Amino acid sequence: MHVVIDAFVIAASYLLAWLIRFYDQLTGPSLIGILPFERYMFALVFIVPGFLILYQAFNLYSPKRVQGRRLELANIVKANALGVLLIMFALYMLKENDFSRLMIYIFVCINVAAEAAARMAIRYILRDIRKRGLNQKHMILVGYSRAAEEYIDRVIANPQWGYIIRGILDDSVPAGTTYKGVKVLGRIANLMVILPNSSLDEIAITLGLNEYYRLEEIVALCEKSGVHTKFIPDYNNIIPTKPYTEDILGLPVINIRYVPLTNTFNAMVKRLMDIAGSIFGIIVASPVMLLACVAIKLSSPGPLIYKQERVGLHNKNFWMYKFRSMEVQPEQEEKKAWTVKNDPRVTGVGKFMRRTSIDELPQLFNILKGDMSLVGPRPERPFFVEKFREEIPRYMVKHQVRPGLTGWAQVNGYRGDTSIRKRIDYDLYYIENWTIGFDIKIMFLTIFKGFVNKNAY
Repeated sequence: MHVVIDAFVIAASYLLAWLIRFYDQLTGPSLIGILPFERYMFALVFIVPGFLILYQAFNLYSPKRVQGRRLELANIVKANALGVLLIMFALYMLKENDFSRLMIYIFVCINVAAEAAARMAIRYILRDIRKRGLNQKHMILVGYSRAAEEYIDRVIANPQWGYIIRGILDDSVPAGTTYKGVKVLGRIANLMVILPNSSLDEIAITLGLNEYYRLEEIVALCEKSGVHTKFIPDYNNIIPTKPYTEDILGLPVINIRYVPLTNTFNAMVKRLMDIAGSIFGIIVASPVMLLACVAIKLSSPGPLIYKQERVGLHNKNFWMYKFRSMEVQPEQEEKKAWTVKNDPRVTGVGKFMRRTSIDELPQLFNILKGDMSLVGPRPERPFFVEKFREEIPRYMVKHQVRPGLTGWAQVNGYRGDTSIRKRIDYDLYYIENWTIGFDIKIMFLTIFKGFVNKNAY
């Protein structure tokens, strides 16, 4: 049905594109050099199946229960972009000079929008059906672990996925133990007894990390059942959600962490954005910086710019610039702790600058120098880095990228005197999921809600 709907959308988008391009032909005489309507419609014989094959190639017919909308939209755009290139290549090879290229561009734009709308409608219809208890997938978990509990949490929080967990099998947890309504039914060996009477759609292996020596045995047992089996690892606190693998002559090698910015091209693109963005920011913010300089000089004695040693890319220290917002104090006193609410060291002007993030503007020069980036994890002082690296798991991963003027943690409210652990979770998510679009999103969020923050003291 999905394929039929897509075929109809492609054909309708193509016809609408023809109408937009050649509307005058419906009422006026046929124009010289313009192909007849039948000739254009004949191309659908190749365009419709061709685009359906592209949709299949870009995984647009995979199950949508847990697939994100942005990923699906990205695949629609990619499939249509490749489709228009193939059409143009075919027209060039066939020397079809009179075939309107503009119409093809209009068709692809309409088709992307129509496909996105159609798939969104299908997604919401299916989710509504599943929320009402229909179109469900019944499954059982093999192994009680943190992974099992986290999976149950997500399934319960997302009824639109349409999953019903019938129970858990485990050899070390007593039968009858319950987690959020999901009961331990018995031992793993009971799987072959339970399956014939349960009509299960899926089995999920959720063994604890200390039971991985049994993995081969359990996989063999599950696959003997003939039911679709998937594996939910219990090491997500060690290996992130997007590890990448290498094939070494048939031996899979899992790299612990994928950092997109270690790619030279990605790093170059981000650096060019930083240079252009920092120059633009300096020009636009120069009147504000000039007023800040005047206010600082009038409010308290001392220098305009305050520089502080921070830890940056590859654990290298650099001097980070800020407008001075505190009374001048001995260096050893300043190093003792960061500012807290109602800190007496902060001047009246400094309090306003901190609340509105005006004190951070000199960091645009750090970005221009290459010490920092527009977007990234916030840098910390060496003393705190040494402290947190021992207390917080994965803290040092943040130094695999340049620190930023703003970041994913900051736009979500984690700045100033807030949870370091939560901040690191957001930083790691950013590091592992970096894209140009993600950077642009964070910069827009910074403009609308990141500059003024109640946690900035």
